Amino acid sequence: MTHKDMMPLLDKANVLIEALPYIQRFNRKIIIIKYGGSAMVNDQLKQSVIEDAVLLKLVGFKPIIVHGGGKEISRWISKVGMESRFVNGLRVTDAATMELVEMVLNRVNKGLVQMIEQLGVKAAGVSGKDGGLLTVKKKYSDGQDIGFVGDITKVDPCILYDLLEKDFLPVVCPVGMDMDYNTYNINADDAASEIAKAMKAEKLAFLSDIEGVYRDASDPETLISELTVPEAEELIKDGVVGGGMLPKINNCIEAINSGVNRVHILDGRIPHCLLLEIFTNKGIGTAFIREGDPRYFQNTQKEEM
Repeated sequence: MTHKDMMPLLDKANVLIEALPYIQRFNRKIIIIKYGGSAMVNDQLKQSVIEDAVLLKLVGFKPIIVHGGGKEISRWISKVGMESRFVNGLRVTDAATMELVEMVLNRVNKGLVQMIEQLGVKAAGVSGKDGGLLTVKKKYSDGQDIGFVGDITKVDPCILYDLLEKDFLPVVCPVGMDMDYNTYNINADDAASEIAKAMKAEKLAFLSDIEGVYRDASDPETLISELTVPEAEELIKDGVVGGGMLPKINNCIEAINSGVNRVHILDGRIPHCLLLEIFTNKGIGTAFIREGDPRYFQNTQKEEM
């Protein structure tokens, strides 16, 4: 074999060596993956995300997937002749809509379980109703009744610990019950964040249709690689982030303050974005860290915050 022929193989070896310290650091640690956005409707991206989660499992991590399904829900609502209504970005969910939402989310859930099983890893799909995982109360939007949409009041992660102990990869559907056992739809970002907080997860990764947090949303060169909680709060105070990004940033801040070690916002439209963020020195998204914690990129050429 010539030196030229060996170069691609050496590049692969270097990638594995770069990943080694991260594999050692996060071995047996819990990682919550919030899976949503375009990566859920593009078959190639869907396969990429599931492959990433399976690889994390096989190298010793403990991944848990919490999935959304908003685009699929909207498609089915239209398909059956109903109309999607939103108030301040929240889906109005009456009884008929809730029935359809639960059906679609369970269908998505079992589809993901099937994909994981096809790759040789045991998976189990659960909803927030199983084992009392997610207890909710009715959510209002600026005082408006938006139906069966829930705010999480309690997380009981026992069923997830049991599944991890039995070597399953849990896949969580964001549906819960209130104290009267009524079924509610839950924002998947909120579900992932609350589960990560309850389990003191090592990492929480939000897969979405954005690359991360920018200092200037119109300039892709201003992507911020790392943010401490005070820095993130300063961006909110200065109005740098707002709109649809605000709830996501607040979820990141609350997760860090509640004991999650690292929180990431990643562009799920990039194939294998999870592996690129977790196993490489440079990463690709925005990582939220505690003030005083070592920076991922302090020894790289990437710009320091």
